[in-house]
Amino acid sequence: MAPELQIREPTQHGFESRAEFPIFKAMEISRTTPPRPFTDVLGRLRGVGLRPTRQRLALARLLFEPGDRHVTAEALHGEARAMRIPVSLATVYNTLHQFTSAGLLRELVVEPGKVYFDTNTGSHHHFLFEDSGDLLDIPAEAIDVGALPPAPTGTRIGRVDVIIRVAPEER
Repeated sequence: MAPELQIREPTQHGFESRAEFPIFKAMEISRTTPPRPFTDVLGRLRGVGLRPTRQRLALARLLFEPGDRHVTAEALHGEARAMRIPVSLATVYNTLHQFTSAGLLRELVVEPGKVYFDTNTGSHHHFLFEDSGDLLDIPAEAIDVGALPPAPTGTRIGRVDVIIRVAPEER
């Protein structure tokens, strides 16, 4: 049996419904296209009131798109150079400190002169592998921070960072 043929009454514009207009079809297509590459980092920067300069956007992509990570300024500068992003080490340092002040990063001083920047700003702690310098996140609830001494007069405890230094087992 052949399918039943339906005859539509012509409309003023030649389209049955508003959804059939070319402009609305184009809007539907644009809703299904992937977002622009900088959309996420652009939103992060604007969300904390930072102007999205080219260098900030490029460094933010390197920092945030791979997911949570720990990075030094020198390592990020090396990544930027490898990607042919023209940025000085001083600009990398300045940008990392701006991101930290804005709450996008946590600064971890693991020893004098050795600073990591952590893209995971939630409450957590770290293992520091002494042989490689790598950091590994530890969920906050995995460590029981016992009784703390009272904060000095006129101050409060902002947060407690635990860094557990680990070394390879001796054989």
